[in-house]
Amino acid sequence: MTLVTKQTHRGLGLAKATFGTIRSFIYPKKGKGSSSNMKNNRPRVVVRQGTVIGIEVKVQTDASLNVILEEFLGVPFALSTTGKRRFSPPVPLPASEEKEFDAGSWGPRCPSGEDDGTSSEDCLNLNIFRPKLRDEHKKLPVLVYVHGGSFNFGSGNARQIDDLVAWSEKPMIGISFNYRVGAFGFLNSRFMASEGLLNVGLKDQEFALRWVKENIEAFGGDSGDVTFMGSSAGAHSVGHHLMHNPDESPLFHKAIIESGATTARAVYPYDNALHEEQFQAFLSHLNLQNAPENQIIPTLRLLPTSRIKTASEAVFDKYSLSIRWPFQPVIDGPGGMIPTAPIHAWRSEKYHKIPILTGFNTNEGASFVPWSLATTAQFTSFFRTMLPGLSEEDLRELDNLYPDPVSNPTSKYVEHRRNLGKQYKRVEQAYAHFAYIAPVRQTAQYAAAAEEEEMPVYLYHFAVDCSVNGGADHGTHSSFVTYARQVRNVSPTIDEIAGTMHAYWTSFVTTGDPNTVKGRWGTRPEWPRYVAGGKGKKMLFGDGNDEVAGFRNKGVVAQVVDDVWAKEECEYWWERTEKFES
Repeated sequence: MTLVTKQTHRGLGLAKATFGTIRSFIYPKKGKGSSSNMKNNRPRVVVRQGTVIGIEVKVQTDASLNVILEEFLGVPFALSTTGKRRFSPPVPLPASEEKEFDAGSWGPRCPSGEDDGTSSEDCLNLNIFRPKLRDEHKKLPVLVYVHGGSFNFGSGNARQIDDLVAWSEKPMIGISFNYRVGAFGFLNSRFMASEGLLNVGLKDQEFALRWVKENIEAFGGDSGDVTFMGSSAGAHSVGHHLMHNPDESPLFHKAIIESGATTARAVYPYDNALHEEQFQAFLSHLNLQNAPENQIIPTLRLLPTSRIKTASEAVFDKYSLSIRWPFQPVIDGPGGMIPTAPIHAWRSEKYHKIPILTGFNTNEGASFVPWSLATTAQFTSFFRTMLPGLSEEDLRELDNLYPDPVSNPTSKYVEHRRNLGKQYKRVEQAYAHFAYIAPVRQTAQYAAAAEEEEMPVYLYHFAVDCSVNGGADHGTHSSFVTYARQVRNVSPTIDEIAGTMHAYWTSFVTTGDPNTVKGRWGTRPEWPRYVAGGKGKKMLFGDGNDEVAGFRNKGVVAQVVDDVWAKEECEYWWERTEKFES
């Protein structure tokens, strides 16, 4: 399959640029030329719903070591969401002693993006990866990964969880899954609230976690030692579940929140005017704008999947800026998945007190902003349009906080790359701080301020320049964390950065502390717990390295530094969080 690249769509509008970037996360190149299926060996696991029949896969981790994984792919965790169950919360599978599930290939993802034959509304399935050589009497720690994609795209195979498991020095089980996205999962509005159909994509995620809790011990996993990990929209999701039902026992016990947060971008109430406008636009695309309310859901459930998908993507393309993206999680009130504005949940300490590893990349905004902005008026207009809650005084402060590189030659945002507009570096960093970096640090600040002994927080900053224009772009850290082949083979330094990050992450998953498992590079620095109140330190990965982008600077593999980078800019966005949650 030919991937759409963000370079292809530059100049065609931000929606297309963003769409192309998201598509690259949906269908990554697996890069697993060193693995092979062993079709004659079919592991079998009995769960309440029946017998799951997987496959064995040999993964060559280095020249002298082969790891055999047992993989169970496309395992259903709920009934099909087609027909009368379209837009409805997930329903459990019936118990069965006779049912067999052939789990030898990927299950379908939720319909979105290119129609390549891999999607279906019957998409609630998960993938389980476990090492074959394991102590049958010892339960293994479990990692559950939730994919990103702006809540409108994505799939459970977007992250190489199999590589992450295969390379882990302490045995663990890895899981990924699919959930409903776009209008299939987040068709939120006042009308859908009246039907009890809000946030069903988040309910899918919760259902997957419940399935893991009920069934993972049959696979050798420890249901009492589950880490929930997500990146981008997946990270936002982890944050929302962190705050869901805080007075009940959590479905996971550690959290990895990469390039996202529960306060990231914007979380509106379900009846916000923007949601109502987008819901009506969706109905209009389907010629249902004048339908009686009692006919809307029955009619929608009779339409072909392709028409729902086309309408969903048409509305997404229309609302291009990310805070205005349609089909997002919403504040659904008491008893809901997001009962209150996330910032209020942080302030009132209404969240699960568990260990958290979180962080961001330097250039989180590179995939989401226009490359061609040239004037300070265009810079201001970009944020005025995207964030209508900002006052004119706010915009003036923003203009001063990020000095104009055209009128101020000493501005750190002066752009020297020939193919980019003069405001690109400025708008990219401002957007990065607003959408991802400030919310991530907000998570670290609030969670660390609780000063709970059982709730350590670890903050990272990924700084490897992975392309000339994108730098340390949104999502570029992912292959480093999984220690994937495409980064292992770049250079010895990149190999060490990736191996070091993988060791920290898997140590956190398997022990709750990123420092316990020393990894293949035993000299890596001790990662300190984050401390709130302006005294925090973070782990900085790959600062000064640009080898992935084609240059020769090696930089520093990993170092502990004070968390002061872009401090003033993040404080500006923190002070205005509530303007984006109202």
